[in-house]
Amino acid sequence: MTFEDILTNDDLLDAVYDMHFDKCTPIQAQAIPPAIDGRDIMAIAQTGTGKTAAYLLPVIERLINENFPQDRVNCVVMAPTRELAQQIDRQLQGFSYYLPITSMPIYGGTDGMTYEQQRKGLKNGADIIIATPGRLLSHINMGYVDLSEVSFFILDEADRMLDMGFLDDIIKIISKLPKNRQTMMFSATMPDNIKNLADNILINPVEIKLAVSKPADKIKQEGYVCYEHQKLPLLENIFKENPPRKALVFAGSKQKVKELYKALRKEKYKVAEMHSDLEQVKRDNVILDFKAGKINVIIATDILSRGIDVDNIETVINFDVPRDAEEYVHRIGRTARADKEGTGITFISEKEFRSFNRIESLLGKEVEKKPLPNGFGRGPEYVIIKKNQKGKKGNRRNFHRSPKSSKKPQKPSVGDRSIDKN
Repeated sequence: MTFEDILTNDDLLDAVYDMHFDKCTPIQAQAIPPAIDGRDIMAIAQTGTGKTAAYLLPVIERLINENFPQDRVNCVVMAPTRELAQQIDRQLQGFSYYLPITSMPIYGGTDGMTYEQQRKGLKNGADIIIATPGRLLSHINMGYVDLSEVSFFILDEADRMLDMGFLDDIIKIISKLPKNRQTMMFSATMPDNIKNLADNILINPVEIKLAVSKPADKIKQEGYVCYEHQKLPLLENIFKENPPRKALVFAGSKQKVKELYKALRKEKYKVAEMHSDLEQVKRDNVILDFKAGKINVIIATDILSRGIDVDNIETVINFDVPRDAEEYVHRIGRTARADKEGTGITFISEKEFRSFNRIESLLGKEVEKKPLPNGFGRGPEYVIIKKNQKGKKGNRRNFHRSPKSSKKPQKPSVGDRSIDKN
């Protein structure tokens, strides 16, 4: 399907083709027609499927072809992070290049001048605002934001917003919107909290669910079955054998990220940390330094698994197995981009077997388990845990491991994974 089949505005089509959008992706082909018809949308689609265009294009088409207020906010797009809001805004600027569409990105980590620009944009009205929940709510609480005539409300990466603790903020924002609006939700996964939210805010939605795409063929996937205390020495060994030029390491909690950052910095690696405790300016500087080669390794929570646009990342290491199988695809998908090759490595401890079982089930194949390096001793035996099993018993898979060493690696300060927000 081409965009000429579903869009009618010539200026919008010119901008679409100028941006080298040739044919509709599956999510665009399925979402744009009902969105233009005014239907609510519930779409399960991963990053990289073209979902941003799937909701921006029908909104722009309707804003141009129909009568909407000139001095009010007509569309609110919610995004979990500043980085994603910036990407959406850049794409919006491209699509509306030949059109009189006004827009305003609203996110934190800015100076007073930018905050004032945001205030004026919200007060005077803009066709489309792209906002992070916390910053938009702070403007709303100041009393000058009128969302009473919003016609379009879009939640992008809804699962990430809820994972980051934004549910209460989103509910407060929704309470300021008119009930007679079009709502579109896009999420990579459909956990119970997303389903409950969709049931509460969508009216007779068109449901779209794309099959979860598999990792790129050029990503070499490997796993190491190890005990928790072996993970840090294993990471250091990998970097010693293959000094990192551009690598991402994902850990399961902010505390783990901070501890790994200190450990690798002590070993003189050019490393940075990335998690939600950092101010936005610091996060931006980390990405800029990473792109420029001033930093070789970023240790991060899943806050970085989506929305990072950096070329030539050679290696992604899952220090902790992600809890969601889809998140594994997002993480290792940071490498092997633009038809390049890359490596995705996962450290798998005993308590993470079930999570990695789900990942292999999603992939439809077993990930190669590499032997631990010489001197590490034996790791645990990898176990396939059946759904009705509570213990560690199951189908054991034996993998070649290094001979048992008489010297056990010293347990590092990095402890067991804890659960907290990004």
